[in-house]
Amino acid sequence: MTGLRVLFIGGSGVISSACTQSAIEHGIDLWVLNRGKIGLRPPPPEATVRHADVRDPAEVRAALGDVTFDAVVDWVAFTPEHVQADIDLFRGRAGQYVFISSASAYQTPPARLPVTESTPLRNPFWRYSRDKIACEDLLVRAYREEGFPATIVRPSHTYDQTRVPLEGGWTAVARMRAGKPVVVHGDGTSLWTLTHHRDFAAGFVPLLGHPRTLGEAFHITSDDVLTWDQIAGALAAAAGCTADIVHVTSEAIAAADPEWGAGLLGDKAHSMVFDNGKLRSVVPGYRAVIPFEQGARDIVAWHDGDPGRQRTDGRLDAVMDALVAAHRR
Repeated sequence: MTGLRVLFIGGSGVISSACTQSAIEHGIDLWVLNRGKIGLRPPPPEATVRHADVRDPAEVRAALGDVTFDAVVDWVAFTPEHVQADIDLFRGRAGQYVFISSASAYQTPPARLPVTESTPLRNPFWRYSRDKIACEDLLVRAYREEGFPATIVRPSHTYDQTRVPLEGGWTAVARMRAGKPVVVHGDGTSLWTLTHHRDFAAGFVPLLGHPRTLGEAFHITSDDVLTWDQIAGALAAAAGCTADIVHVTSEAIAAADPEWGAGLLGDKAHSMVFDNGKLRSVVPGYRAVIPFEQGARDIVAWHDGDPGRQRTDGRLDAVMDALVAAHRR
């Protein structure tokens, strides 16, 4: 893989930060384009960093000059307008364009499990997912009509030590430590796949510059499947407490908090188990190795390392109190 020149647009998010580090470790000549804001996950010092607003094509052209890339990955494209701008920018100057879609674009609820890349794309519940589907449709047309070298990657629920995979983030852990009930949707038994960002990177980076990925879509997930009650329990154990779980229907949660409800009805309320066989056909050694129990310990340790990281959402905390009270009545 050494010798590839790759551009990451973004690169400081939960998923992309692990991929930047992995790309450097694989000997890739990594370029990172961002707006110059340094957050929790700065680019590795070995990366070539350029600053521009990706929504301003003239700025991007000025920042990159006439450099060409073996692969371009846009981590921050969410609408067809974003993708069309990328097609116009990188047509003829990228050997591969990687669009980061979402596994939430798959048929919701799924008609059969496990989900494969041939599962239909349809999500009537969540605008975010419908926009990702529209982006994919645009790229498929560009590949078919002009040979635009698109590869589509669909992450599922991917986390790092900064992200608690329950609604409200640290709010849920703070409630459990305080002995307060935590709300889990449905009956807590639906199956969910959590993927550590380093495991995702292990599957993603080998796709860069790979000729057999053009015109194809891949999801990258763990094979570690848990119930939502198990997820809450693992976090509680890592936090040194127990989880007093109150089950509330997703519909009731949506009525109390439409934003939370959209993420449930459009994604998390339904069991999602994935077949990673297609990924392994081009990355034969891929295997996710970080179980969520370990990930939960890392999450709690990171938050406990600085009390300033333990941010809670007072509004959502009140919503949970109201849901618990209504349920117990």
